Amino acid sequence: MAHRNVYSVTVGILLSCSVMALGVQGKPKIVGAVVPEEEKNPAFWNSWAQRSLQQALQLQQLNRNVAKNVIFFLGDGMGIPTVTAARILKGQLNGQSGEEYQMEMDKFPYVALSKTYNTDAQVPDSAGTATAYLCGIKANEGTVGVSAAATKSQCNTTQGNEVTSILRWAKDAGKSVGIVTTTRINHATPSAAYAHCVDRDWFSDGEMPQEALDAGCKDIARQLFENIPEINVIMGGGRKYMYPKDTPDVEYPNEKAHYGTRRDGRSLVNEWKERMKDKRAHYVWNKNDLLSLNPSKVDYILGLFEPYDLPFDLERNKETEPSLTEMVDVALKVLKKNLNGFFLLVEGGRIDHGHHDGKAKQALHETVEMDRAIGRAGLLTSTHDTLTIVTADHSHVFNFGGYTQRGNNIFGLAPMLSDIDQKPFTSILYGNGPGFKVVNGVRENVSTVDYQQNNYQAQSAVPLRYETHGGEDVAIFAKGPLAHLFHGVQEQNYIPHVLAYAACLGQNREHCLSASAAPPAPRPAATAVSTLAAALTLAWMQC
Repeated sequence: MAHRNVYSVTVGILLSCSVMALGVQGKPKIVGAVVPEEEKNPAFWNSWAQRSLQQALQLQQLNRNVAKNVIFFLGDGMGIPTVTAARILKGQLNGQSGEEYQMEMDKFPYVALSKTYNTDAQVPDSAGTATAYLCGIKANEGTVGVSAAATKSQCNTTQGNEVTSILRWAKDAGKSVGIVTTTRINHATPSAAYAHCVDRDWFSDGEMPQEALDAGCKDIARQLFENIPEINVIMGGGRKYMYPKDTPDVEYPNEKAHYGTRRDGRSLVNEWKERMKDKRAHYVWNKNDLLSLNPSKVDYILGLFEPYDLPFDLERNKETEPSLTEMVDVALKVLKKNLNGFFLLVEGGRIDHGHHDGKAKQALHETVEMDRAIGRAGLLTSTHDTLTIVTADHSHVFNFGGYTQRGNNIFGLAPMLSDIDQKPFTSILYGNGPGFKVVNGVRENVSTVDYQQNNYQAQSAVPLRYETHGGEDVAIFAKGPLAHLFHGVQEQNYIPHVLAYAACLGQNREHCLSASAAPPAPRPAATAVSTLAAALTLAWMQC
């Protein structure tokens, strides 16, 4: 009887959705403050809230499974204002007003806040934060994979202060592991997964002071291949740091800025290929080579798609450069073959770069692309055995406001002039950065420039060559086994401890050995009702 009731309700909802969809197709796009007719009816909002309430009540049935797999999405610089603005952008790209839209990360059932400060910094950098959320300890600004006892740029403080990451814990437990980023693979975020370095900028030995080399410190690129020799998936940029100094780049042979930087004469890529020649391993440097691989026949991928960082998604050559979503798709298909499961770190790294440049359009489109990758990962995995989180390392002094009307273009103007200088202003603004401009002694009139272009630098209050990070808390979105442990306001270093507990890694494994670790198998009827309830929820969401 329970089955019949859920089925009938589900079918009814789906029919209702179909009717609604037919009615919506011909609806004109919201312009300015035009309010959709259904939103004028209190029943619309009450029904929406009741649906949300029923979904929330389902969350009482906690997923206590062991997390066979862990996927960690990190939006570098993706503060809460960035999430909100990107949601509006993604909705507008899909023909809606935007405010009511749902990002993939918005659909995750559990949300917490993360305190991002470094041990020596109120407003953090990406290196100290990466050490926190990957290695489980707070650390100093500018250092990766070392404790706060290490001093930035002082090589002799490295030894004895190294800390390992959850990627290492997963590898030691027999899981496949991977790193996918839109930045250099030896940039701050990914490097904390495998390196121990007192200076985040020691990309290769070509960027290191001689005294650090003489003292035995290793550059980050070298540590990528030596510290954890068999990382299954490595994708990002950073080719120049892998080759001897003055070696022309395979893609840009005539551009000296992209030549190799290594002073030790080593070709780390060739060394990797030689070491992995008897394994099912492939090195690729362009989209065609990556997508030509058959993931079922590949166990290791080294993909270095640019000498430096990958291009912004808005500027990406879609014929030669893979998107973040495409890289994640291949990575997951390779990693999923391991019966012990996997750990995958995915960084939307250029969100941060867009904000530093004051280029909000680039930053928000990078966020939208990462959200697409989150959606793709969701299709390739199951919340039954895969814990997925989405968070940020820090925020930026980015915001939007100005009493804009519903459906206002997220990159558009506020609906009023300044009551001080009588000039228009864009809704998006920065607290500081390169967008500060004075023309003839007064603030630039934005109506005289193309503020919709991809690389427009939004106005800022304080002139700086590069916009700075923000210091406020950032969000953690979570779904899957034990995702409910992400709650309240937590220190950032709490994150990998939860991931390890859920996946039975590291120090918290006692619960995995007890009979209570795995919940009893549900009765067939309960399974059917649960499945139908999921269909019911999906039906509502489609409405």
